[in-house]
Amino acid sequence: MDTSLFKEINSLAVTISWANPIFKFFAVYAVFLFGPLTLLSWWFARRATRPVQAVAAAIWTAFGTLITVALNQLIAHGVGRLRPYYSIKHVNLLVAKAHDFSFPSDHATTAGAVTAGLFIVSVLGSRKNRVIAFISLALALVISFSRVYVGAHYPGDVTAGLIIGAAIVTLGWKLIHLPLEHLIGMIAQNRSLSPLVVANREPSHTQSTKNLS
Repeated sequence: MDTSLFKEINSLAVTISWANPIFKFFAVYAVFLFGPLTLLSWWFARRATRPVQAVAAAIWTAFGTLITVALNQLIAHGVGRLRPYYSIKHVNLLVAKAHDFSFPSDHATTAGAVTAGLFIVSVLGSRKNRVIAFISLALALVISFSRVYVGAHYPGDVTAGLIIGAAIVTLGWKLIHLPLEHLIGMIAQNRSLSPLVVANREPSHTQSTKNLS
């Protein structure tokens, strides 16, 4: 079933060839957009009602994703599944051949990890953090579909990648959030470093003066 679904999706590269450059961009380059999304999420987390917790989640999103990708390499070598173009004839390959293993997809694992982390931030953060999380989710789905479209992965590879990425980051947060929040809280108490955790806000008496005027 994985092979037949791969062929159906990959055949779209012929039937809607005008879209090939779009899906190739998402398959190859769009994964780098998760970095700015994570950075932007941290920026708005500083303005949350609970900035220490929200910023801790944003930081874990970045480091948790790196840990997840490293663990994914171990899984890939353990499974040893070949790329579709090494096993199936007449694949519509739109990207350069890779020589690493196919399952799980690194791109999808990264997407799942970042998206799960950004949703954790969104629960603790502001409305803008929620918007960023949903943008990340949409991007993750498009990237995963694109990796199959261009012939680089089976649907099972990207589905597993999304699940593994999200699971590791979510479970990791449950294990590490208390000591990480304590560390971020200590940073927030440092006058010179506190802007990294809490955005500058106007003192309440200044706001009251403005309201009176």
